[in-house]
Amino acid sequence: MARLRELVLGALALALAACASDGSSFRAGPVQAMGCAGGSRAGMGSLLSGGGATFRVWAPLAQAVWVTGDFNGWGRTALCGEGNGNFSVDVASASNGQKYKYVVRNAWGAETTKADPRARRMENSVGASMLQDAGSYAWRNGFSMPPRNQQVFYELHVRTFAGTFRGAALRLDQLRDLGINMIELMPIYEFPGDVSWGYNPSYPYAPESAYGSPDDLKYFVDEAHARGIGVVFDVVNNHYGPNDLSMWCFSGDCLGAGGEYFFTDGRAHTPWGSTRPDYGRAEVRDYIRDQGAMLLGEYRADGLRWDATKFVRTVDGSEASSLPAGWDVLRYASNSKNAEQPWKLLIAEDFGGGDVITRPTSAGGAGFDAQWAGEFVHPVRAALVAPSDDGRDLYAVRDALTQRFNGQASQRVIYTENHDEVANGHQRLPEEIWPGHASSWAAKKRSTLGAAILMTAPGVPLVFAGQEVLEDGWFDASDAIDWSKLSRFAGIQTLYRDLIRLRRNWWNNTRGLAGEHVNVFHLNAADKLLAYHRWDLGGSGDDVIVVANFSSRYFPDYSIGLPRPGIWYVRFNSDASAYASEFGNTATHDMWSRDGGQDGLPYHGSLALGPYSAVILSQ
Repeated sequence: MARLRELVLGALALALAACASDGSSFRAGPVQAMGCAGGSRAGMGSLLSGGGATFRVWAPLAQAVWVTGDFNGWGRTALCGEGNGNFSVDVASASNGQKYKYVVRNAWGAETTKADPRARRMENSVGASMLQDAGSYAWRNGFSMPPRNQQVFYELHVRTFAGTFRGAALRLDQLRDLGINMIELMPIYEFPGDVSWGYNPSYPYAPESAYGSPDDLKYFVDEAHARGIGVVFDVVNNHYGPNDLSMWCFSGDCLGAGGEYFFTDGRAHTPWGSTRPDYGRAEVRDYIRDQGAMLLGEYRADGLRWDATKFVRTVDGSEASSLPAGWDVLRYASNSKNAEQPWKLLIAEDFGGGDVITRPTSAGGAGFDAQWAGEFVHPVRAALVAPSDDGRDLYAVRDALTQRFNGQASQRVIYTENHDEVANGHQRLPEEIWPGHASSWAAKKRSTLGAAILMTAPGVPLVFAGQEVLEDGWFDASDAIDWSKLSRFAGIQTLYRDLIRLRRNWWNNTRGLAGEHVNVFHLNAADKLLAYHRWDLGGSGDDVIVVANFSSRYFPDYSIGLPRPGIWYVRFNSDASAYASEFGNTATHDMWSRDGGQDGLPYHGSLALGPYSAVILSQ
């Protein structure tokens, strides 16, 4: 650190001596006692206004910095050292859409050309940065966030979903009609090449150029909001790149590793490259915070989903290797969001921290609103994928239904498919049920049973794009979803639509599915059946009973306990032939309660159950 301070002070003195406040080309001059007269507009990055643009960049180890671009004929305009590691200048001739780069001279006089780490737009990951007017898009639609217990998420990858931001907007009616009211976008920031999952961002402030422009992305969000659909952006702050990074050795001194943006010791290493940001530096924390603020503000995102937070808060993913500076950045992000837009969401993918991730920062937690629940997906998928009924562990399914964080089911996001669960050695759920036969009766029956469990379990449900049309194989960023299946498997899509409507209490008779309460009152491990009661406040239109048959057997008259007297109406039967012609269409009728307790409940009743089927009843 002593060497870093020495280099910073030396570089600042040289930069101040070299600065010309009028934005002219570099020339020597006396050391200024105060900061730079250039860069009068507040903020970091390249900021446009009616009088040109301000360029401000953090380069604490640089001797001098210039900007070169369309506005100066690709000559050099000197930035002024501000005395704090930042260099800035106002350029009156700069305008929206013009290209630019920085030229950075290090302490030894060597020069390198760099794109802007805060570029709002890029030609591509190895091209020039582009000036982007943050106010150029004319927003048309407002949006009110649905309550957490009413949210149903749809995770999508822009390229495989529709190719571009504008193309994805054309499919929003399809999602609205399905009942989706929240979208999670897999990372959409400039990455190397044109094909990627997005978890290798090179320019976290710039939308991926292959998907469209910043205004195209805003159009997508605007059109989603017009349909009552919120949009959450997936952000990657556990590492950057590791390729095509202008941040790498930005000031021209690598400090033995990646320079000022990154840890320069063992803390730099992650499973995806040695490019973990140095959370201990205020400027890096601000870089992370400002990206989130830009997405939530300028792009009107309704939340952020943080990828792999375990590798932000630990060095190697083990709880024994805590990274205090990483904990600080998680809390910093939470506190900043809550101070400015507390109704928006922060969702963590952690798989290890448990309750502390969604515990308030005031109580020592990370302060996130919700987190992905591996505790749900793994036992439920295992029960569905097992080749024989004997291998279906309903006790594990029960525990998946009742698990929660800090006593709140609404703090967990649950799913049977997501981008990780259908790749990385895994496949789509129907494909795993019967490899090579994803459209078979068995694959349809057991995957839709999983959908019924998902939409009736406590928590915030998430569907992965294509799941609703029985997409097969594994997720590949170069393999577009086969939307012809909207016709081939129209019944499966209808099944998902019906479940989502019940989950959202569409007809005002299943409010309990949005409640926190669940009681798995019946578990028949031998015959592979379970039943559970879901409720919010309880009573007519609220209490819901779910009966799930995890076996290949047909049950013509199966008895279960009931919590209330009266008639229980069948709201959903996954064995209906309307969903697939080969389904059994088991005649499951409305059920009258009978006196006499069963399963610890005061009443009982009986119903017919098809194989690998779920029935939902309410009053």
